[in-house]
Amino acid sequence: MKLRKSGRVLLAAAASLGTGLVLTSCSPSNTVDYVYVAASKNNPGQINVYRADSLSGALTQIQESPYPSGGRNPVAMVTSPNGKYLYVVNKDDNNIVQFAIGTDAKLYPQQTCNTPGSAPVAIAINSTGTLLYVVDFYSPITPGGPVYSSTNPGPGDLVVYPLNSTQALTGCTPVTQTYVDSNNTTQTATYVPVGINPTGVSTLANSGSVFVSAQNATSGLGEVYAFSANSGGTLSTVSGSPFQAGTAPSSLVAVTSQNGTYLYVTDSRQNQLITFTILSSGALTPNPNGPIKTDTFPYNVTVDPRGQYLYVANYNANDISAYAIGSNGTPSAVAGASSYATGAGPSCVLVEPALGRFVYTANFIDNTVTGFELNPNTGALTSTQNSPYQAAGQPTCAAAVPHGNHSLQNVQSTAR
Repeated sequence: MKLRKSGRVLLAAAASLGTGLVLTSCSPSNTVDYVYVAASKNNPGQINVYRADSLSGALTQIQESPYPSGGRNPVAMVTSPNGKYLYVVNKDDNNIVQFAIGTDAKLYPQQTCNTPGSAPVAIAINSTGTLLYVVDFYSPITPGGPVYSSTNPGPGDLVVYPLNSTQALTGCTPVTQTYVDSNNTTQTATYVPVGINPTGVSTLANSGSVFVSAQNATSGLGEVYAFSANSGGTLSTVSGSPFQAGTAPSSLVAVTSQNGTYLYVTDSRQNQLITFTILSSGALTPNPNGPIKTDTFPYNVTVDPRGQYLYVANYNANDISAYAIGSNGTPSAVAGASSYATGAGPSCVLVEPALGRFVYTANFIDNTVTGFELNPNTGALTSTQNSPYQAAGQPTCAAAVPHGNHSLQNVQSTAR
């Protein structure tokens, strides 16, 4: 089976579990979060909608689930900080779809925008809910220029969309950007170029810093592009960007923790997690202790809402690794198990935002979602009730919003 999200990895197919599950009922009164899991098999793609039980962490799909994603091959999602909107990237239709989230978790499509380039793969939103960032795998084709493809790789791009006071799209027109091209000529466009084979985007809370990971097939070295965005969404390249990051960065997350401000990057080729300190300028400095080992093919990374623990989804190992963030940002394995088994092919990992007590993985190969309870004192995980939970075919990514009066700590995990 081909993992379609980036088109760069060919993996063996696995049989679906196909087992019926009896789930504990999750009524709205004891629901802590609404969890959204995109699935890419059908055309259009689908979005599974679950209620998460506040006591057990068990997931129950709402009656109308799944919903159409608004396009083919949904590969990334993000929720607005106020919990009112879900933004979905449909890679094969080159679009992003804005859904309104009802008080009962239902989804209502509102606006569809095509990105300037093609094959969008990642999405993020700033912590104030004013700017939406989308990464295209291929930047737009210039008149008379080359057509980029898997056999003729070319640069990707970063696009910025303004959001209004309700954290909804103001339209489909991106913020105009200026950049200096390879010929040292200043260009004006609706995007800024990034490296070949971009894989992820992350923003730093309460900051204008934006980071994009890319796998430079030409040099064989991974890269992180660093930008600073002003309040209107105009991007400036940070001095020193791009920064080298292993050989095949597959995802990244920017973290403000009690111990400092850091960027964590998964390297799927060398099976490692790379740590950078984020300076006040937005520049990156490598952790002096170097990368740490993960399990096989780390594909996605997320952080808990408290900024204490990191969780890495290891696609080929069918597990997640758990780490505590140390005093200098160095991750260290949490006490207990070094890894926790998931379903086959975990493509992303999510910590629910309301309480930060439950962790979920979307498992691409066996069409399930695995649930864990997070010990806030140690970061260790235990299986939630009735886990795993069934999902529509080929789950790719997940996002969540708190329900009711629970705290609004916007957390999401995206996969490419």
